Amino acid sequence: MCGIVGYIGQNDTKEILLKGLEKLEYRGYDSAGIAVMNENGVHVFKEKGRIAVLREAVDSTLASSVGIGHTRWATHGVPSKVNAHPHQSESERFTLVHNGVIENYSRLKREYLPDVELKSETDTEVVVQLLEGFVNDGMEIEEAFRHTLSLLKGSYAIALLDKENKETIYVAKSKSPLLVGLGDNFNVVASDAMAMLQVTDQYVEIMDKEIVLVSEQSVTIKNLKGEVIERAPYTAELDASDIEKGTYPHYMLKEIDEQPLVIRKIIQQYQDENGKLTIADDIVDAVNSADRIYIIAAGTSYHAGLVGKQFIEKMAKVPVEVHVASEFSYNMPLLSENPLFVFISQSGETADSRSVLVQIKEHGYKSLTITNVPGSTLSREADYTLLLHAGPEIAVASTKAYTAQLAVLSILGAVAAEARGIASEFDLSQELGIIANGMEVLCDAKEEMEQIARDFLSTTRNCFFIGRAVDYYVGLEGALKLKEISYIQAEGFAGGELKHGTIALIEEGTPIIALATQEHVNLSIRGNVKEVVARGANPCIISMKGLEEEDDAYVLPVVHELLTPLVAVIPLQLISYYAALHRDCDVDKPRNLAKSVTVE
Repeated sequence: MCGIVGYIGQNDTKEILLKGLEKLEYRGYDSAGIAVMNENGVHVFKEKGRIAVLREAVDSTLASSVGIGHTRWATHGVPSKVNAHPHQSESERFTLVHNGVIENYSRLKREYLPDVELKSETDTEVVVQLLEGFVNDGMEIEEAFRHTLSLLKGSYAIALLDKENKETIYVAKSKSPLLVGLGDNFNVVASDAMAMLQVTDQYVEIMDKEIVLVSEQSVTIKNLKGEVIERAPYTAELDASDIEKGTYPHYMLKEIDEQPLVIRKIIQQYQDENGKLTIADDIVDAVNSADRIYIIAAGTSYHAGLVGKQFIEKMAKVPVEVHVASEFSYNMPLLSENPLFVFISQSGETADSRSVLVQIKEHGYKSLTITNVPGSTLSREADYTLLLHAGPEIAVASTKAYTAQLAVLSILGAVAAEARGIASEFDLSQELGIIANGMEVLCDAKEEMEQIARDFLSTTRNCFFIGRAVDYYVGLEGALKLKEISYIQAEGFAGGELKHGTIALIEEGTPIIALATQEHVNLSIRGNVKEVVARGANPCIISMKGLEEEDDAYVLPVVHELLTPLVAVIPLQLISYYAALHRDCDVDKPRNLAKSVTVE
């Protein structure tokens, strides 16, 4: 991983590729490169660091109308110019970019390439060298490409140039996302439609184990047997203005501010003509016929799943388990007789979650994906999909996708409950409207949140978040936000757990951010705060109006107690943002992280 672009047509390709890579910067990367081809051969430019560094290295006078590009997030080999993509074969006839992980690359290298001296530490270079070896043995290029792919174990999205055939980009994928975009006298390749929205909104999906021959005038899809497959294009429903920062200094701040709008859009999208919240009958039936729901997710989406468990169990009375995708994939627990699997993923491309989806489909279990990206892998391959309608999320640290996930999960719980004949104690549509209003108040409290960041996080090396009941899950998300963008060692704990070991880490001045939004545990969490204060901690209590006390750092506007995670998380997002800003961190593109984790 992390991003691929390609272009073949009549225009100069350099700027198209560079702009495409810039649109993929949000995914996170450590190096970048492009390869362009003309009558003089293939010209490769790559650099460690940002696209801006690559721009300086590209020969602006070089003319070319076909090329490929890549942003890399290191998996095999350190971030470096040598390990950056594109990679070339020994004779430099073939040039390749690749997302994913080739699990058997070491064996392939030993078996097929004992006499080839590799220039990089990557698994990717093995692929391009392998391909050339098969061509040297007498195979035609397409046959060699197909044979190479048949030997690969793991995941890949590949775009390949052959300097002896300047009319074609060879493309293939398995488990990693890749699309082909259609234009007038040109075609493009992209791992995300957003990358090439500058030139087209018409895309063709590529399925696993397919190869695609992309030329200026045509796109030919084939399976690994060489049989041609016809597939209609779809329109990428993205607004180019949605992926610009506008007047904001960072995407993260823009996306925090968009949350009230997202909640209102979700209400609108999930209402019928009478203003009643609704979900497709087959999805509701799947929820209500299941004897247990298994939520599978990772990172922020996992934290959303923990809150979603509360929504579904308390509203619809269906038992729910929440699992980390990477653990479930290799350590599947004993399952109930009639489960429903719910996959939560902002991108819909999370590799660990897809691995679970593949396994449970083999058992014939039903699946639902909750995602922000229609047409994504998890959406296509699951039985059902619920969309987040959050718009493109560019910052690596998820904000609006998280609250959108909570909102959609609450609607799922409420609609399933109604279908089961369970009376609701509140009007969810009305409560979500109140939440959107409360979010606006919180987004306008930036000065207060920045001051909290200054008071508690300016010099600290660590921070603990505590809460009880659903506040504990929000604290986990707050800790994740803080650590991923400010690099402060932050951990979330259930309030009563600190005394079972972690309280040993409390030192004079250690910041403790405590959430107090639940009346039935309000006194308990405040007791936990007193325990850490007695050991020298510096407490920051964020409470719900009606539960506040005099020394609380901030008081949240009132919302229904079950739905407090939707508002309680916003101060934590803003505090994390300002903590990172004060430490001169790269807010939108934190080190070592990728937005869409497409490798296991």
